[in-house]
Amino acid sequence: MNYNWNWGIFWELSPDASGTYLQTLFYGLGWTLATALTAWVLALAIGILVGTMRTTPIRWVVMLGNGFTEVFRNIPLLVQMFLWFFVVPELLPTAMGDWVKQLPNASFWTAVVALAFFTAARVAEQVRAGIQSLPSGQMAAGVALGLTLPQAYRHVVLPAALRVVLPPLTSEFLNIIKNSSVALTIGLMELTARTRAMQEFSFQVFEAFTAATIIYLFINGLVVLGMRGVENWLAVPGYLGGKAR
Repeated sequence: MNYNWNWGIFWELSPDASGTYLQTLFYGLGWTLATALTAWVLALAIGILVGTMRTTPIRWVVMLGNGFTEVFRNIPLLVQMFLWFFVVPELLPTAMGDWVKQLPNASFWTAVVALAFFTAARVAEQVRAGIQSLPSGQMAAGVALGLTLPQAYRHVVLPAALRVVLPPLTSEFLNIIKNSSVALTIGLMELTARTRAMQEFSFQVFEAFTAATIIYLFINGLVVLGMRGVENWLAVPGYLGGKAR
C-alpha cells in the first residue's frame, strides 16, 4: 500500500474551521510555550529554594527539602499529571474542589503545576550540587564579615552556585518544553495534541509529525543559543570557565 504524500495539507482548512492546519499547529505551539515558560518560572523559584534548604545546617529544613525532592523526582510525570487533575480536586473540600474543576483552562493550570513541581525537584538537586561544589570557605567568609546565614546565601553562595549549574539548568529548560507534551493526556491542546488531531483528521501522519519535529527542534535550538549567551554574559573572567577579556 502506497502512502499518499500531501505537503499542501498545511494550507488546507482544518475541520474546526479555526484556520489552516499550519495555523492549528502554531496555536498548539502557543499553548506549549505558555505552559513551559510559566512552569519554568515556578520550577526555578521552588527549585532554588528547596536546593538551598538542603544545604543549610538546620536539620529539619534539610529533611523537608530532601523529602520534597525525593517525592516529586521519583513519581513519573504522567502519574503526577493524573493525580493533580483527577485526584487532588476530589481530596479538597467540596466547594474548593468544584472551583478547581470549573477553572477556565483547568488542564493548562494543572499541567503548569505538575510540570513545575516535577522540574523543581530536579532543579533542587542541581542547585544543591552546585552549592556543595563551592569551597566551604566562601560561606565562612561571608559569615565572618557579619552577614546572616540568609544574607550569605543570597550575596555570596547562590550567585556563584547558579553560574556553576547554568549548563544543567539549560537541559532542564529544554526538558520542560518537551515534557509539556504529556499534558495532552489531560486535554491540553498543545503542539503534540494538535499534531495528533491533524493526523487523525487528515491521515497525513508523516507530514504532521515532521512539522512538529521541526518546530520542536527550532524552539529548542533558540533556547540553547539563548542560554549560551546568558552563560557568557554571567561568566566571571578567570573563574568558572569565564574567559579573560
